[in-house]
Amino acid sequence: MAIDYDKLTNWKFDEIEQTYTYKDSILYALGVGVSMDPLDMDQLRFTYEEDLLALPTMSVVLAYPGFFLKQPEFGVDWVKVLHGEQGIKIHKTLPAEGTVIGTTKITEIIDKGEGKGALMYSTREIHDKASGDLLATLSSTTFCRGDGGFGGPKIEAPKPHTLPERDPDSVVELATLDQAALIYRLSGDFNPLHADPRVATAAGFKAPILHGLCSLGVAGHAILKQACGYDPSKLKAFNLRFTSPVYPGETIVTEMWHDGNITSFRCKVKERDLVVLNNGYAEIG
Repeated sequence: MAIDYDKLTNWKFDEIEQTYTYKDSILYALGVGVSMDPLDMDQLRFTYEEDLLALPTMSVVLAYPGFFLKQPEFGVDWVKVLHGEQGIKIHKTLPAEGTVIGTTKITEIIDKGEGKGALMYSTREIHDKASGDLLATLSSTTFCRGDGGFGGPKIEAPKPHTLPERDPDSVVELATLDQAALIYRLSGDFNPLHADPRVATAAGFKAPILHGLCSLGVAGHAILKQACGYDPSKLKAFNLRFTSPVYPGETIVTEMWHDGNITSFRCKVKERDLVVLNNGYAEIG
């Protein structure tokens, strides 16, 4: 089995239409740990329906085409697939409820060589159905660990954002709930790896792990709090690299470097002093 480069890069994905309500926006915010302190009025703006705001990172769960790489005609060893990087370009503030249209395409697949895997790049545009406005462009890098040597392009992968070498300018610690993955999965990712201890053990983990996009949401909360003053309209772009899984209940420490309208960041798990998200880039407007 080998990646079918032509089929994947020319695949026409169906448009995905999704209607979400204020309850979905609240559920997403609770899933990434907002309102751990229910008396914090800044955070309550995202978890209480009166004048509700949507978290800007919620676009990652909207109008998603599903785990399409599992389809056998693509030739991907889907069991060995990992989410490597995620980017969000925010064109317009996400409404707290509405109907959106998602369009996905594969933009490139880089062959790293036999035994070294492949990198698959995809984008997803989220449009508001009523107005036609482009709300967000999502970019994703998928590491196909078992698919190197398929004969595709061997061009150099883009370099990740480089963090400053000085000490961080600010640090935000955010705890996660023991049941965080069980809450977050209700936003659409039902992979049993995040819920069933038997599946997690078989995959080599001591317990179900937190969704990578949930840990991204926690990092987004930290940036929103420290660099945006909880104003979601100020976050214009958000990119990071996934480096290690997080277990529900752990504390995510986000270290930030502020240089003009750019905030660089990385996230560590406090309990294990381990970097779990790296090469973070946020553009503040």
